[in-house]
Amino acid sequence: MENEATTQAQPTSPEVAAPAAETPIQPVYATIDDFAKIEIRVGTILTVDFIEGADKLLRLTVDFGEKEPRQILSGIRMYYTPEQLIGKQCPFVVNLAPRTMKGLTSYGMILAARTGDDKLALFHPNIPTDVGAHVG
Repeated sequence: MENEATTQAQPTSPEVAAPAAETPIQPVYATIDDFAKIEIRVGTILTVDFIEGADKLLRLTVDFGEKEPRQILSGIRMYYTPEQLIGKQCPFVVNLAPRTMKGLTSYGMILAARTGDDKLALFHPNIPTDVGAHVG
């Protein structure tokens, strides 16, 4: 009995050159250990201020249930007003290295997603959550 691989029909029409395929982007995978290094907590935004000379940044003061609220700078000014943010609960990465921008230091990062229509969606718990609650 012949091997099926050797009995496959050969194309009878001339082959047309396929367009050059783009090189696929190879995903960079994070391990569970990598993910475990990122500390995400729910915080309540207490105050929001404009930063002089910064057209993209807002200065957030966020309660995580720690001794003092944290200052977090975020480039969300073109999407949200202070009034839309005050009192909201959102997830934040809280163990990033501090970063200084416009002379102020940020001690975390709010999590958000860009939408298809170039808006920015912030994430919120669907029920009131304890400040400092771990996300994971």
